[in-house]
Amino acid sequence: MNERIKQLAELSKTPKTMMVDGVLQSVITIDAERFAGLIVRECVGVVDDASSGSNEIWNNAVKFIKRDLLEHFGIKE
Repeated sequence: MNERIKQLAELSKTPKTMMVDGVLQSVITIDAERFAGLIVRECVGVVDDASSGSNEIWNNAVKFIKRDLLEHFGIKE
C-alpha cells in the first residue's frame, strides 16, 4: 500500500467501545467515510497542482474538475 494511503488511514482511525466476546472493549476502527473523504481531497489536491500553468482555459477546466469531484462524492469544501 502507498505510504500516503497509510497516512490517510491513520488519520481516519477512531476509538470505539464495543462488545467483543461478551466483554466491553475499546477498539480502534477506521472511519470509512472520513477515509474516503480524505482520499477524494487528496485527489482534488493533485488536480489543483495541475492548475499552476499560465493557460486560463486549462486553469478553468481544473477548477471545474475539482468542483465536480467534490460534488460527485458529496464532499463539502
